[in-house]
Amino acid sequence: MDVHSQEPFWLLKNGLLHTYPSLRQPISCDVLIVGGGITGSLMAHSLVQAGFDTVVIDKRDVATGSTSASTAMLQYEIDTALHKLIPMIGEEGALRAYESCRDAIGKIDQLVKKLKSRSGFKPKKSIYLAAIPDDEEFLRKEYESRRKHGFKVEWLNRASLRKRFGLAAVAAICSSDAAEIDAYHFAHDLLRASVAKGLRVFDHVEIKATDYEPNGVRVLTTDLALIETRKVVYCTGYEAQEMLPEKVVKLKSTFAVVSEPLPELPPELRSVLLWDTQSPYLYLRTTDDNRVLVGGGDEPFKNALLRDKLIDRKREMLTEKVRQLYPDLPFIPDLAWAGTFGETKDGLPYIGEHPAFPHSYFALGFGGNGITFSVTAAELIRDVLQGKKADELQWYRFGR
Repeated sequence: MDVHSQEPFWLLKNGLLHTYPSLRQPISCDVLIVGGGITGSLMAHSLVQAGFDTVVIDKRDVATGSTSASTAMLQYEIDTALHKLIPMIGEEGALRAYESCRDAIGKIDQLVKKLKSRSGFKPKKSIYLAAIPDDEEFLRKEYESRRKHGFKVEWLNRASLRKRFGLAAVAAICSSDAAEIDAYHFAHDLLRASVAKGLRVFDHVEIKATDYEPNGVRVLTTDLALIETRKVVYCTGYEAQEMLPEKVVKLKSTFAVVSEPLPELPPELRSVLLWDTQSPYLYLRTTDDNRVLVGGGDEPFKNALLRDKLIDRKREMLTEKVRQLYPDLPFIPDLAWAGTFGETKDGLPYIGEHPAFPHSYFALGFGGNGITFSVTAAELIRDVLQGKKADELQWYRFGR
């Protein structure tokens, strides 16, 4: 699947930070990770730290799929609001999902410091904005639900929004637990650190055939290299839908625009991530080189050609949205791109085993929380491989 257009910002900004060899000879390992994006990189780091002989393969250069097109806003807020998720899956599961995403941001912070990663991680506040006056009641219910369950939130009325953040809206929820990062750079840093600990990485490796045997899995590549492994972890994102027998995700096209670097970012913009109650929602962040990045305008995904034909129109629409929010901001579009992502019925990921794939696990962080869900997936699958209990998987299982 062509998961993004030709010019995602992070790939152009960073270039190919590192390349890995292709695979031409037979190998064996404890765990084979399929997919070398941010999910596969987090998974590899977790498993290598736990002592597993681990191999990562990717059909592209690593991290050049969806990871390179991600806006990489780190928020605990799931696409399904907490007060909506509780009646869907129960209070325990909903709270655990939100708490796991919140905790994942702190864990990423620790990893960035440990690896001395130059991936632009910055703690931020998250502003969840009422897109229209009629959304204030919905937003108030969400605020009350989060506050009741111990999340650090603040209610912002029209006056405080204008004074503190220069925004014209009736209301917003301000959350303290959020951050931004360059996911492409971070994925490379995770892989680099794990290779130093024994991880093997091969890119431009495609799977031709997979045999699930009583004691493991045999994977044959298109170059006829054989990989024998005890376990497989599929970290293939939205492309996993192509191999699953049931439909678990609705594919969408999303669009993003990044500005030319500004001489200086306004303080009220520099400190926040912004998103709103529209469906599809608008989202906005800054970058470490003083750009403003805005995304949204989602459409049902039909094919990559039709998706990419919309880029010019979506660039104009998103640019106008920024100018409406910040009339005095000199937002000059520099790059625009499109990506494909997926939505699940409840906004939650799919993590764990699937009956059609023995000795295998999936780590599919669908939706707007793909990176934080990937932190959770890396921990849960590591625990299962170590023979530990992972009760949280019940909320992320296939067939739920």
